[in-house]
Formats: sequence, structure tokens, C-alpha cells
Amino acid sequence: MLHRYILHNDGIRGAADPLLSAGQVGLLSGWGVFTTMRVVDGIPFAFERHWARLTRDAQILNIDLPFGAETIRHKLLELIEANRADRATLRLVIVRNRGGFWAAPDQGRASDLIALTADSKSWGASVKLCYVPHGRHAASPFAGTKVLSWAMNLRCLESAQERGFDEVILLNERGEVAESTSANIFVANGSQVWTPPLASGCLAGITREVLLDEIHAPGISIGEKTLFPSDLESADEVFITSTTRNLVAVGQIGERRVGRSDQVRTVLDDTFGEYLRRYVSRQREALATRA
Repeated sequence: MLHRYILHNDGIRGAADPLLSAGQVGLLSGWGVFTTMRVVDGIPFAFERHWARLTRDAQILNIDLPFGAETIRHKLLELIEANRADRATLRLVIVRNRGGFWAAPDQGRASDLIALTADSKSWGASVKLCYVPHGRHAASPFAGTKVLSWAMNLRCLESAQERGFDEVILLNERGEVAESTSANIFVANGSQVWTPPLASGCLAGITREVLLDEIHAPGISIGEKTLFPSDLESADEVFITSTTRNLVAVGQIGERRVGRSDQVRTVLDDTFGEYLRRYVSRQREALATRA
């Protein structure tokens, strides 16, 4: 559930305060970008990576960022403190205000910043997935952008959950595995771990990025490779990753049980957890020094 306070542009406001306008084109058309961060011990994890992706997506969609990175980081810390959200999920949204037929004539800002926090969800030990053909269009110039218009993802997820599944596997126009609606997909065979490349149409997830760039577990290699449903169904292990989940095992795809082991995922999950703890520790030390 949404916490009591939100960040609206540069001020902490009540979540129920009347702040939004019907003439904000981003709200009417989904013309905006967002990112979801995990808050650990009061620190937004991997803020720099989230900000870099948000900036890249905003450029693709021609959305002005209203503040710089350090200003936003400081304001997010204020929001976390106001909500006492030391362990939570944080959503940062940039909404475009101008352009399009329904834009209000008196919009003073090119875009609005909105940030919210909520209690984190428990995802369980494993998940059941099902396929959605043509769920991603890899050839689109907007493929991989975390755009605010999320209704199709939500409907895919809702439909799957109505049938008893937890999440979906979105296939692109070539029948390749792309991602889930809010997670990246990995397979492990022996000590080799693979995830679909960005050319599949998947999002450049932050946990995915950290695993590829920063996680070095002895004897385990992680890389990108085009994957098909048959690769998932024959793999030793299948798991999904996201900011709010870390690494979660996949136990079933459709009616088929998948995965014969959980060894590699467990090692990577432990290594990722240690990386997260080091990041939070460094950030807290930096805050203490500035204070």
C-alpha cells in the first residue's frame, strides 16, 4: 500500500493532496518514464544505475528531466525519512506535461517528478510462468524503454494470474524469449548462465546489469545469448531477476516442471546480496561524512 507522503517535484506532500492536472499529457497518454528502486536501510539501492537508465529513456521519449541526479537523490532520502521507509519499494516517475492535443495551456513545467514508497512484497521461493507470444516488439525504436504506459504489461500479468500463474514469459516477434512483465530471465546449464540480449526487446534491468557487470562468483560465467522456449524448458535452472525480487527460481512454465537444480542461482543470489550490502554500507558512510 502507498505510504503517507509522496515527493512532488521538489516538495514532500501528502499522498491525498490534489497535485495533478487533467491537462498533464503524460497522465492522459502515458507519456513518461519511471524506475522502481529497492530501499535498504534507508538507501535507494543502485541509484546511479537507475538514474542513468531513466535519463537514457527520457532522451528517447523527448522528456525533460526537471532536476539533476544529486538533487533527486537528496529529495528521495527526504521522502524515505518522512515515510520511515527504511526497507521499502520506491517508484520514481517523470511525467511529460506539454505536447499533444489535450495539453493544458498553463503548464508551467515541461515535466513533473513524482516519487512514492510502499511496503515491499514477498515473492516466495519460486514462481510459475506462462508464455505470451508477440509480447515484445524487438524491432521497435522504443523497445527496452521503461515507459509509463504499462497497461499491456499489467493486462498480460493479470490474465496469467487469473489462470494460476505468477508471471509471464514475453516472446518477441521472432519467437525468442525477451523477459517477463517486470523481470529479466536467466537460464543456467552447469556453470554457464545466460540471459537474452537487449536486442530481444527486453528491458536493461538493474539487477540484470549488476549480474553481468559486477557479480563474480568462482567458476560461474554469466553472459548474453538468444534464448528460445526450448532453451528454458531444457535448462538445469531457470530464474528471474528484478530490483524487488533479487533472484527467484522458476519451478514451472505452463504445465511443464523446469529446473533440475538450484545451486547456481543460490550462489549468485548470495553473491548479489553481499554486493547490495557493500553498496548500502558505502552510501551510509558517504552520508555520514557529508553530515
